[in-house]
Amino acid sequence: MRMDNRNTEKKLTLGSLFDGSGGFPLAGLLAGVRPVWASEIEPFPIRVTTKRLPYVKHLGDINGIHGDGIEPVDIITFGSPCTDMSVAGKRAGLGGKQSSLFYEAVRIIKEMRCATDGKYPRFIVWENVPGAFSSNKGEDFRCVLEEVCSVKDEGVSVPGPPKGKWPNAGEIVGDGYSVAFRQIDAQ
Repeated sequence: MRMDNRNTEKKLTLGSLFDGSGGFPLAGLLAGVRPVWASEIEPFPIRVTTKRLPYVKHLGDINGIHGDGIEPVDIITFGSPCTDMSVAGKRAGLGGKQSSLFYEAVRIIKEMRCATDGKYPRFIVWENVPGAFSSNKGEDFRCVLEEVCSVKDEGVSVPGPPKGKWPNAGEIVGDGYSVAFRQIDAQ
């Protein structure tokens, strides 16, 4: 008897922090990834994703989420608030009230990895504005890279941008992990 293996493969799963109107879950669906949960506080975007993706569990405010208490997923996506890093804003940077929420996402990721012995999430995707590269003379993006690397390597030290300015693309390769970044025109 011949068995069909097409439906026995486990689909990758996705959780979306700072979900907005479900852009990452929709992209996941289009790529064959199953969205599981989302975190958002704005009522209208929540209604959009509730209607379009009724099986996605809504977790609410990121401040009340604990990575060791939610379903582990293969991919965590997050577009933390850009308000304080955008060139259109006051440029308070990662220390600003909104953009500092980036650290809450990393906390959740670390809690989930600790609870799953480093198995989940396998990938994280952070989306933000081009101003993140220049906020606080590039120091904020250096902190973002260092914080993301610290998920796997607590003692990592990421140097500042080469020649004082971050390139539009780059990578960091560590022991058992890698980080890549790229600026893409949102149009």
